[in-house]
Amino acid sequence: MADNIIKLDGSSQLDFDRETVEQAYDRWAPVYDLVFGGVFKKGRAAAIQATNKIGGRVLEVGVGTGISLPLYAPHVRIFGTDISEAMLEKAKKRVAELGLKNIEGLAVMDAEKLEFPDNSFDVVMAQYVVTAVPNPEAALDEFARVLRPGGELIILTRVSADAGVRRFIEQKLQPVVRPLGFRTAEFAWSRYTKWLAGAKGVELAERRLIPPLGHFSLVRFRKAEVAKAA
Repeated sequence: MADNIIKLDGSSQLDFDRETVEQAYDRWAPVYDLVFGGVFKKGRAAAIQATNKIGGRVLEVGVGTGISLPLYAPHVRIFGTDISEAMLEKAKKRVAELGLKNIEGLAVMDAEKLEFPDNSFDVVMAQYVVTAVPNPEAALDEFARVLRPGGELIILTRVSADAGVRRFIEQKLQPVVRPLGFRTAEFAWSRYTKWLAGAKGVELAERRLIPPLGHFSLVRFRKAEVAKAA
């Protein structure tokens, strides 16, 4: 069980974009479960169900207040990271109050600079994280790096429109929601497929729409097994 929250990259200076995100989620920490707990419940349950089927060692990037932690099967071992120390304080309290024994640790960490060796986890889980980091492709590369061959990267993400009225609205909303730690118009599905095309040894296993409003997707990427020598 995680007794302490460790700040693994505390010596690094935060750039403006990252600091903005960190401050935004520190502000969200007191009300996050109330505001988003019900809204994202179905997506969270679907992602955890997929993770529990795989089992093993799981990295949850953007673990936040730890709202997902009680949903994991007891045999699954979880390490949770988040950019917000305020969020992790709530996660630590949840772990203690519920007596969760399968939590390896909680750490403040940059999703773009994960401080784990290559091939460390059977599953990397990222719920509503990719659209919040300054450099999403760098984060996706890191997720793939720490994933073992044969493991899965499972993400819940908002997918923007490529064109039309919804894209127009999303573009207009972008300046308003950015200070809240969100982006509305930068993440059309084509952005993910472009990353996938350049990611060696990673393939799309599944993409399905998740409530609310059909603007969100559960996406599973699988890392290829290492070829055996003849």
